[in-house]
Amino acid sequence: MIQLDGSQGEGGGQILRTALALSLCTGQPFRMTQIRAGRKKSGILRQHLTAIQAAEAISDATVSGAEAGSRQLVFEPGKVNPGGYGFTVGTAGSAVLVLQTVLPALMLLKAESTTVHCRGGTHNPFAPSFDFMDRCLAPQLRKMGVGLELKLVTPGFYPAGGGEFSARITPVKKLKQLSLLETGLLRHHRIHIYLAHLFKEIGLREKTLLTKYFPPTDILVHTDFPESPGPGNVIVLEREHEHVSEVITSFGEKGVAAETVVRHLVEAHRAYVASGSVVGEYLADQLLLPMALARGGEFISTQPSSHCATNAQTIEKFLDCKIRFSEETGKRWRCSIE
Repeated sequence: MIQLDGSQGEGGGQILRTALALSLCTGQPFRMTQIRAGRKKSGILRQHLTAIQAAEAISDATVSGAEAGSRQLVFEPGKVNPGGYGFTVGTAGSAVLVLQTVLPALMLLKAESTTVHCRGGTHNPFAPSFDFMDRCLAPQLRKMGVGLELKLVTPGFYPAGGGEFSARITPVKKLKQLSLLETGLLRHHRIHIYLAHLFKEIGLREKTLLTKYFPPTDILVHTDFPESPGPGNVIVLEREHEHVSEVITSFGEKGVAAETVVRHLVEAHRAYVASGSVVGEYLADQLLLPMALARGGEFISTQPSSHCATNAQTIEKFLDCKIRFSEETGKRWRCSIE
């Protein structure tokens, strides 16, 4: 049984999700202690518990310690089964991260497709958004041979949550390796402004401010979300290149001016462009696990975050691989998986 310290490195929930995903993929059980010990609210939170329950449901696993607030967990996976599944976080916690937990095992099944319906937060400032999964990560998984169709039913904004989306996963016998060393030609920018239960003028104000930096035809305002349970505002920028896309988000908050929301988006976009990297910070983190399962690959990114480095360390506990980060320039780093 693999022994894991949940407080190591970045010490967040990603260690737990990666361990669950790889336990399902490899059949190796694990025991994790000190889960999120360094966080203000330590232990298993609702979204982590839903991820555990999802991993248990698709594999008939034996689990102990799966309860809110628990700082230790024992997970012994069974056989992963295809089918139709539904998982509900019950808070604004990220439903996208729940899918992230079970996706690797489901995309490697020797079976037909599986459908997963998730409810919870889809646009949460503390997790990858649905748009990131759909427009940034999913295209790379398709290059690796995975069939992945994502559909947003209704967004769930922080703090109300209550969003819903579906995923149809068609597995592949063997993952193709990825090499992302160049972005390729820039095809276009696409900016989506989402507003739920807020005055449309907020979105129009944000669009006007964005036209100082991007053509008006690249900017769309979406306000028709009557089923979204709470108010929300998020701007999503997709920078689509020939080989890779980068998705950047900026969240509106009560008392925060539209100028501030737009400025945060523009500054993050400029930082990505100035870095000369191919893969953005968050995509770098997300690609490590599937590339390790493909037994190799490489990409150019910004300096790896502590989150990314901790994820790499967890992957190496389960798989016979070495994940190396080497500096090429002050802003460009190469990640290679051997």
